[in-house]
Amino acid sequence: MTNYLIDTHAHIDMLEDMEIAIKKAADNGVNKIILPCAYPKDIEKIHEISEKYENVFGLLGVHPTEANDWDDTILDKIKHLAQSPKIVGIGEIGLDYYWDKSFNDLQKDIFIKQIELANEMNLPVCVHDRDAHKDTFDILKEHNKNSKVVMHCFSGSVEFAKECIKEGWYLALGGVVTFKNAIKMKDVAKDIPLDKLLLETDSPYLTPVPFRGKENQPAYVKYVAEEIAKLRGITFDEIADATTRNAEKVYKI
Repeated sequence: MTNYLIDTHAHIDMLEDMEIAIKKAADNGVNKIILPCAYPKDIEKIHEISEKYENVFGLLGVHPTEANDWDDTILDKIKHLAQSPKIVGIGEIGLDYYWDKSFNDLQKDIFIKQIELANEMNLPVCVHDRDAHKDTFDILKEHNKNSKVVMHCFSGSVEFAKECIKEGWYLALGGVVTFKNAIKMKDVAKDIPLDKLLLETDSPYLTPVPFRGKENQPAYVKYVAEEIAKLRGITFDEIADATTRNAEKVYKI
């Protein structure tokens, strides 16, 4: 049995004190952190942080809301820096129709380009899907050939979760599952096969109970694990063991 947790999605570069957060995570049994990239300007920074800290691994990619800042030289930059063993996937990439639907087609185009790069490099993809379940699913089905898929901060229904699981994709759950009114997420947490479940915080966002309203940190991923264990009627150690094995398998860390 493993006795530690992995936070598969934490924007530690956005925290008030990244150094302290990394140490606090380790002190709380979270001994690996995966740091995703959102902005084109941060690609080098994410690579540098991943190289600097032994227990931090990076994902490189451009978030769908930043699609207007895209140019195709970014693919070359990602490809070059992703040669590092500390870069373990392409992300976070995907579709976000929540804020602004005026550039949905551009988002799709950039999502596809980044999936193709991940396929070429045989790296997993970490997928952001907000209010865009059908298009995200269809694009992945059509364009993803060989990359493992992680549905980051999964927000769909139990039915959609089942469709994703059928494709062999992994679903990552975070602090939302601890919110009292998050009935749908609690249902998903009970239903996901353990071998397809990952844990994340999405720090500094979506802080779990009992710290809701404060800055989220990787150390708090244990509260996500505790809630899922309680919902499923199994032990914390069973959740820790399964999710850690899954993360190590997907990201080869």
